[in-house]
Amino acid sequence: MTTLLRIILLALMAGAATAHEVRPAYLQLEAQDDGTWHILWKQPVLQDRRLPIDPVFPEACELSATQAPEFTGDALLERWSTACDLSQAQVRINGLTRTLTDVMVQVRHADGTSDSYLLRPESPEIDLANAAPPAFEYLWLGVEHLLFGIDHVLFVIGLVLFIPGRMDLLKTITAFTVAHSVTLALSVLELVSVPQAPVEAIIALSILFLARELVVPEERRSALTRARPWIMALLFGLLHGLGFAGVLTEIGLPKDQLALSLLLFNVGIELGQIVVIIAVLVVMALLGALTRSRVPVSAYAWAMGCVAGMWTLERVIGVF
Repeated sequence: MTTLLRIILLALMAGAATAHEVRPAYLQLEAQDDGTWHILWKQPVLQDRRLPIDPVFPEACELSATQAPEFTGDALLERWSTACDLSQAQVRINGLTRTLTDVMVQVRHADGTSDSYLLRPESPEIDLANAAPPAFEYLWLGVEHLLFGIDHVLFVIGLVLFIPGRMDLLKTITAFTVAHSVTLALSVLELVSVPQAPVEAIIALSILFLARELVVPEERRSALTRARPWIMALLFGLLHGLGFAGVLTEIGLPKDQLALSLLLFNVGIELGQIVVIIAVLVVMALLGALTRSRVPVSAYAWAMGCVAGMWTLERVIGVF
């Protein structure tokens, strides 16, 4: 079991190191009435260092900086303009193949319509003259954000290990899903606005709390989690929804496809969540742990708690 615990710890530490790198970059190309194009490039900053990714346009396109680069704390913003017709251009993101980051590309035409594309490490280039805008890029973005967002994955795994009965698990996961769907929508629609730094800190604290509940004997657990764990999942789900919204708030949603994009992103999160739950149940079955043996659960809980504790300290310090 010591070996198992080491494996779990190494996996979680690796995930912790790359958790924020999967935050997508954003490239906006906006046509102007005079035929020029304005370019906004927003790339993630990880541990105060920009990711080594850069947009590359055709050689014939001369870019002129319209503003000095702007650092927002978790992103670097650069703005240019060009006389090239970027709707017919081939655009590439250099360095993308060496990261876990996606790039959302949004093309805003002069007639007010917009097209959205998603560039991934395995496909870092797009020919805008021939590209058919994929309808489900926000769906895939939601799936990726859940699966590669290690803090959300840890919490979902913790819920699966914490709830003994299948019906109780279904109620708890449903409560978590409904809650984060509500706050995700409210935040993206700008009906609720909460700074991301304290939200991320409380999310880490929620994972630490769940890890503690997994470790202690049942009689010492909080009364709320013993009697109605779905309420605990509902409350924490509201916080996690605000965390999910951080991605969409950063890259924005196409106004002419707002409802569809929001729906697809949320469905993608749910699909990723289902994948995690099924994977945990399959692994538990293969390990013969369907009886909820305390040893592997405790090993996971201690590993999860250690990582969540580090996150909590790091993010609380980041608030100030």
